[in-house]
Amino acid sequence: MSSREKVLSAVRSAIAGAATTEVNRSYDTSLALDRPQLIELLAERIDDYRAEVRRVDRAHLARTIGSVLAEHGATSVVVPGDLDSEWLTTVTCKVIPDDPPLAHRALDQVSAVITGSAVSVALTGTIVLDASPGQGRRAVTLIPDLHVCVVEADTVVGTVPEALQRLDPRRPQTWISGPSATSDIELDRVEGVHGPRTLVVLIVQ
Repeated sequence: MSSREKVLSAVRSAIAGAATTEVNRSYDTSLALDRPQLIELLAERIDDYRAEVRRVDRAHLARTIGSVLAEHGATSVVVPGDLDSEWLTTVTCKVIPDDPPLAHRALDQVSAVITGSAVSVALTGTIVLDASPGQGRRAVTLIPDLHVCVVEADTVVGTVPEALQRLDPRRPQTWISGPSATSDIELDRVEGVHGPRTLVVLIVQ
């Protein structure tokens, strides 16, 4: 008998005849906060991650996107092929639709990316993309150095369980909590290793 089989046999013997425990799933998964409070909490948590967050009136979204790209010195921006064209009306740098999909080497030469989002979690400051219209494929959001992410106010929820209820588990998901960053054993922070070095979140109200 192999070591693996011995371990599994021991586990089976230990649990033989054990009663099945019913897990209580009725616990509260929401926060007792209204929409403005959820948005305020999300903005605070995003800021804690050293990301930039702005609350924007829908009428000023396009102007804000153009301003953000200009402020960060973007010379080019890649966008999902189905991104709302109204968002790009004030963009002055080169706009590159990811249609057909760009090669990774080409994406690495692009300054920024603009996407929408599927749902955001106020409690953790996390934004989730699931490749739905306007969000693009995962590579597009991970390779450019600047990610401008648009969050619709009505997609903000309080907790992770609430977010999971809104997501299709069959879709590819990218969970974003601030700019890409990592630390070594001496806690020296390095940004931009696994994704964009700069994250700008625009919460549309």
